[in-house]
Amino acid sequence: MRCTILASGSKGNCVYLEGASGALLIDAGLSTKEILMRMKEASLDAGQIDAVLVTHEHGDHIRGLDVLARRLDIPVYGTGGTLDDFLHHRRTSDKPIDSHVCRYHELFGIGDFSIKPFETSHDANQPCGYIIREDDLTFGYCTDTGIITPVMLGLMRHCDALVLESNHCPDMLQNGPYPESLKRRIRSKRGHLSNPAAAKCLQALGKDAPQVILAHLSEINNTPARAMSGAREGLGLFFEEKNVVIATQCGTSCSCPQCIKL
Repeated sequence: MRCTILASGSKGNCVYLEGASGALLIDAGLSTKEILMRMKEASLDAGQIDAVLVTHEHGDHIRGLDVLARRLDIPVYGTGGTLDDFLHHRRTSDKPIDSHVCRYHELFGIGDFSIKPFETSHDANQPCGYIIREDDLTFGYCTDTGIITPVMLGLMRHCDALVLESNHCPDMLQNGPYPESLKRRIRSKRGHLSNPAAAKCLQALGKDAPQVILAHLSEINNTPARAMSGAREGLGLFFEEKNVVIATQCGTSCSCPQCIKL
């Protein structure tokens, strides 16, 4: 498998996960035009995409979902809460879309991929992360969560690669320009994972920590250097520069590495 970050952050999120005989998108938070352009720039084949997995219904994760799913004629998977909100409150088109409900911790298959959704803690309607397996390789995707639970940590221990949120630096958030109500939302248990919280997660994984992409960094309340410093502190002796990558909003147009091969 190979994971390519097309975009990551509050302006849009989209990940292309390529397997041996097909591919998945996780979220479609950019316009369809932008997603397809970034895929082309990264030499990724839209025709290989078997489905879109949706983590939750916030705009930065579904902005291009409706048009993209219809244009590529691919199904959309998400929890019942996510799909209900998307289909009945977020769509502007009444054209049919192929949607499938998935449930926490119930395995389902798409092509050669075996997928297990798991519960995350975010102010959305049944948000989730995903554990995706193909042959003997396992990939984990966990963003938009205010906490890491023991169940989530247990799932991460079995991953060969992991996209993990490292959204904000608490000091930058506290001293930044956001109104207090938004600050409370971000640092709540149903908000976003801070750099120290991500570091604590990696510390708990220790020698079991896989290749890691730190994702959903705030452009206002974080910096790549601060996120990387947190990961380095969390992993300690297990930290290897080549095994930790910072995802950015600009995706494939950025000079930073945005792709990892499992």
